[in-house]
Amino acid sequence: MKENLKTIVFKVDPENPEEEKISVAAEAIRRGGIVAFPTETVYGLGVDALNQEAVKRMYEVKGRPPDNPTIVHIAEFNDVYKLAVDVPEVAEELMRRFWPGPLTIVLKASKIVPRVTTGGLETVGIRMPKHKVALALIRASKTPIAAPSANIAGKPSPTTAQHVIQDFYGSIDVILDAGPTKIGVESTVLDLTTKPPQILRPGGVTYEELKEVLGEVIVHEAAKARESVQLIEARSPGMKYRHYAPKAELIVVEGETNRIVEEIKKLIDEYSKMGKKVGVMATDETIENYKTGIVKSVGSRLDLSTIARNLFRILREFDDEGVEVILAEGVPEEGLGLAIMNRLRKASGYKIIHAN
Repeated sequence: MKENLKTIVFKVDPENPEEEKISVAAEAIRRGGIVAFPTETVYGLGVDALNQEAVKRMYEVKGRPPDNPTIVHIAEFNDVYKLAVDVPEVAEELMRRFWPGPLTIVLKASKIVPRVTTGGLETVGIRMPKHKVALALIRASKTPIAAPSANIAGKPSPTTAQHVIQDFYGSIDVILDAGPTKIGVESTVLDLTTKPPQILRPGGVTYEELKEVLGEVIVHEAAKARESVQLIEARSPGMKYRHYAPKAELIVVEGETNRIVEEIKKLIDEYSKMGKKVGVMATDETIENYKTGIVKSVGSRLDLSTIARNLFRILREFDDEGVEVILAEGVPEEGLGLAIMNRLRKASGYKIIHAN
């Protein structure tokens, strides 16, 4: 692993990315380097998806298990047919409806995709991000870009360039800083090689939206993340390993809102008596109920997109403030709630309390 690189950090205009900055980053990608860049979901750690050595180095730098596949990012619809074979009509329908956007489609991989990029699988996850900086970088690089989230494996995902700098300054070539990401949780991963199609990871495109197009779609048990599911292979990022986790112990409390609040207040007392520094991940509607501990609102229960956007940032803030135990309120699983609960449950290592 190369270390002590001179990492270049560029502030980039998210709406009109400066060509000269993008071309420096694209040159690094073409040389086999690693470039962190923003997407609408989280920041990605990008390399040339077709360059085996570059992909291997990215896995090493990130500390990512080799059987955890990456998502390949493209900027032109036609690239799908280079990267995948047997592309069904339904894939084209989904691409028209949701791309560019936070949907990754899993298809049978073509021969040009190195198996190191797919985590050894015969399938490949492909998406077209909805971010002008990401699209400009892919086009200028003239190659698809494999990009898992730009965080050390297992840590909360990065939603600002500052998070990327904390994890990778000195070990990657370029960081493109275009401000905070809009969605804040990763893309939805949909496997189209199974019948019916299967959600392997919930994300920015919801189950309800996919059902509208597909009629029938199922959510993999590992994607619900209600308990640990033993998997032989990870068909998508975010399935097999502990992800999104802060250094602090994280406990998720689920149930009706008023019951959640009562349970968390009890837990604050218990942990405080043990001398633990306690953080509470509350919501706008409940924050006034907590009088002790480090209390932060992650957003509004009436607008789950605010919670998705702030989730990883708040987890990192608790770590920065030396919190030892985080007590997080659960939200209903409708819409973006499924993706939020997937991240929280996995981050907690399935430490879930049902306050009923």
